[in-house]
This record gives sequence, C-alpha cells and structure tokens, in this order.
Amino acid sequence: MPLSPLSRRRLMATTAAAFAASAGLAPFKALAAEAPSKAQALETMKRATTFMVDKVAYQGGYVWSYLPDFSRRWGEMEAYPTMIWVQPPGTATMGHLFLDAYHATGDAYYYEAAKQVADALIKIQHPAGGWNYLGDLAGEKSIKKWYDTIGKNGWRLEEFQHYYGNATFDDAGTAESAQFLLRLYVEKHDKAFKPALDKAIAFVLSSQYPVGGWPQRFPLKDEFHHHGRPDYTGYITFNDDVAGENLEFLIMVWQALGDPRALPAIHKAMDSFLACQQPQPQPGWGLQHRVSDLKPAGARTYEPEAFATHTTAANITACMGFYELTGDPKYLARLSEALDWLETLRLPVEHQKGRAFPTFVDIGTNKPLYVHRTGSNVVNGRYFVDQNPENTVAHYSSFRGINIPALRKRLETLKATPPEVISKASPLKAGRQALPKYFTLKDVSVSDLNVGALKGDTTASAPDKVAGLIAALNEAGWWPTELKATSNPYIGDGSATPAPGDFSRTHVGDASDTSPYVTDKPKIGISTGSYIENMVTLLKYVGAG
Repeated sequence: MPLSPLSRRRLMATTAAAFAASAGLAPFKALAAEAPSKAQALETMKRATTFMVDKVAYQGGYVWSYLPDFSRRWGEMEAYPTMIWVQPPGTATMGHLFLDAYHATGDAYYYEAAKQVADALIKIQHPAGGWNYLGDLAGEKSIKKWYDTIGKNGWRLEEFQHYYGNATFDDAGTAESAQFLLRLYVEKHDKAFKPALDKAIAFVLSSQYPVGGWPQRFPLKDEFHHHGRPDYTGYITFNDDVAGENLEFLIMVWQALGDPRALPAIHKAMDSFLACQQPQPQPGWGLQHRVSDLKPAGARTYEPEAFATHTTAANITACMGFYELTGDPKYLARLSEALDWLETLRLPVEHQKGRAFPTFVDIGTNKPLYVHRTGSNVVNGRYFVDQNPENTVAHYSSFRGINIPALRKRLETLKATPPEVISKASPLKAGRQALPKYFTLKDVSVSDLNVGALKGDTTASAPDKVAGLIAALNEAGWWPTELKATSNPYIGDGSATPAPGDFSRTHVGDASDTSPYVTDKPKIGISTGSYIENMVTLLKYVGAG
C-alpha cells in the first residue's frame, strides 16, 4: 500500500537512534569461521522466543524494556508489573513478529505465542473497541493509581498526565492492535478472535467524523484543560499518523474481508486531507484541526496553534499515495501550492540548527515559532512559544528537514502517469485478496528508546551478522542490551518551587519528573525492540521475504 506519511513512529525512531549512538553500540562481529546453518538460526530464534513467552510476558502481554531481575520495567514510561504496553513496539508488535515467525518457519509454537498476545489485547480492549496506550491487567483501580502518580508527573509526556478511560488512535496503538487481530483471524478463521475484531472495525468506523478524519481519542471527552488550554483529543488529528494508520487498517479490512463499509470510509478519510488543506496564502496543514471550521488547532502545550511543516510534507506524501490508490487527480491538484509555500519557509542559514525549516509556522504571518520551557517539573514548569530560535526544547525539535526537490520530482512523475496506469494495482480496485505475508519486514518502529527503527528490507541477512546474533544470545535466552533510556522512580508530586539548575533543554526535569531520559550509566537489560530487530534478521536468514 503506497501510504507513507511521516508518523510519530519515525519521530520516536529518530530519538532512539540518538540514544543508540550515545550508547556507543557496535554491530555484532562475526564470531564464527563458517556461515551458520539454518538449523542454528532456528534454534536461536526458538530459545529467544521461549524466554520472551515464558519469562518476560505478563499474561501474554509485553512492555518495552526490563531490568534482568524484573525489578523495574518500562514502556514509554515506567510500568507496573501487571501492565502491558500497546504503543509500539509493544504487545501487538510482538504478535505481528510471532505471526511472521510462524509464516517463515511453519512452527506452530509461534502461532500459539501469537494467540497469547491476542488474548492479552482482548483483555484490555476498551468496550467501545479501541485500545489505550497501555493496559493494566490488575484492573481499573491500579491503572488510575498509575496515572495519578507516574503518569501525572511525566513533565514532557502530557498525554499520560490525565486518565480519560477511553481509547486512543495516537502512536498506532489501536490501529496496530486491530491490524494484528485481523491478520490473526484470517490466518485460520478462528472464531474466538472475531468478536474483538468486529469491535475494532466498528470502533474505527464509528469514530470517524462526517468530514472523514478521526479524533485522537474516542469515545469523545472534554476533560483535560492543561494550563487553561482546550482539550485537544477531540480534534481531527493528522499528528502521529492517526489518519494514515486507520486508513491502512481499513484497506486491510477491505482486502481481507471485503467489508462493504470499508470502501466509503476509506474514500471519506482520503478526502479529509483535501478538506483540511488551508487556502492561499498558507496552503498547508496543522498537527490537528478543529472540527467546527477545519482550521489548525493546538495540542500539547509545546504544540501551538500553528501550521506544521513536517505534517504538511507528510500530508503531501499521503495525497500522492491517494492518487496511486485511486487515479483521481483531485489528490494532486493543490500539492504544488503546498510545496511552493513550504519553500518560502526555509530559514536563514544561521537559524537552521542542522535542519532548514521551522516545525511550527504562525497562522497569518508565516513567521517561525520556537518552543521553550522554564521550571523544573510538571507542577512549576511551563512551555512557551516565541520567535527566538535559541535554547529550544530538546525533546521536541523546533526544526525539520524536508526534501522538497524529491517531493516535486515524485509529484511531476505522478502527473505524467495516466490515472488508469498508476492505480492499476490498487487494492481498492482489486477486491478481496490475501494480506501481505509479513509485517515486520517493512518499515516498523521497534523504538523502545534503546534501539531504533527497522527499515523495510527483504534481502537475506549477512551470515556474519547472524553468527554474531547466535553468539550474543546469553545462556538465559535473551540478548543483553544497554538500557540507555531510564527514568526517575516516582517519589511524589513535584514541588511548586523550581529546583536549582537549568532544565530548559533536558529530557527530564528534577527528581520528581518521571519522564524517560538518557543515562550516563546504562544498565544491561532486556529490550523488546532488540528482540524484534534480531528476530527479523534471523527470519530473513531462514527464508522470510
């Protein structure tokens, strides 16, 4: 499917790459004189998976990383032992990996592991049909306690500072879980998974606005007015690829099930991109748009009401993908306007900070907006926006790199390609067909803040790399990984008085801030991302592709 808008998965992967680079991790070196046999690779895969299933999983679910004694564990924030993480690379990503391993090996063990993942996801599925970032198998009382302690004190992670009790489309949690359930169901048409899948499909369809977009969270609520700002979770959301992930799921539903509800919802969703593109002289998009007037809206306190250059570039890419899906030239009609406008936003060289475009652009003036913060924790700290490019926050870049020439080249190529030719292989026109055999061989975020992203590649893995992985698996059955990402343990709510020091560009504030950060003294631990990444390398070696 030719949908490739920039998503938070990619943004998080950028952060993770920096974490890995700071760790000084070197690639595995060849430790064997001869190429490993397929049997050796299969045995390593099985040992590593057995450890994850038997020792790491909690009732079939996973978080992102663990200390070896399991005394602490993390998703994007520290988790309770009874919690499982939905946000990739969490529980659903593991389910996809198990299905891929089953397809590559034919070993029923992996299919059974995938079923355990599905059971865990079903246990925490919201009654409406979606998923939150995380679930707590200890129940509602436990998850509310987590939000009121660890979650509430993550200064830069405002999405965890309030417990809504509903589900989210943010960070692909609902979409990836739904995609996994669909893949699992069509594998053997096991009726045990059909009710949860039906609920997920209904959730995506019922939450779609008449204009075609989706809110960030659903069922709709209006509860968290952070620093006096409106609750942004009901706005039409492009940020973090909400629309793109839902479109991918609906296309899969159309391909695999031929559900007649999917096709009109897909077309309506694609048209929402056109409806939300603003008129001249600023023909771009924001992270989110108000439902009432389709104008750009603010979100978190470091996401002002503004145009977003990276979202605009991502939506241009998405619209080109929509032309490939439909052959309808309306999706290309205003893209040149958007590209011309983006070009006018290029910063002076002295302001570029390694990237040529500002993240945020003021509505009406085209002036760049830069994000800063002051204070030391969620209680006394605040974010603010001005036009000073110096000393901007480090955890959310005020600068973006956009390859306008490449976008223009692709656009011109598409314009020169007849609609019937460009859309000939479109899944929207082909009717029911088999889903792709593998999920984790495409671009996938395995970013647990310790490892980066997987770039889609079906070429066979190098023997020396596989030999290194086989040798690196320890006796217990896991790959030791430097956990560069850590967090302060919860010690109580932050003080109203700022702590000494400058926290304007740090990833974490004072000792009360529970946000993750890079430590100078990493511990060796278990990484879900490393497991997935290494398993994909081994899968390709034994024949997946």
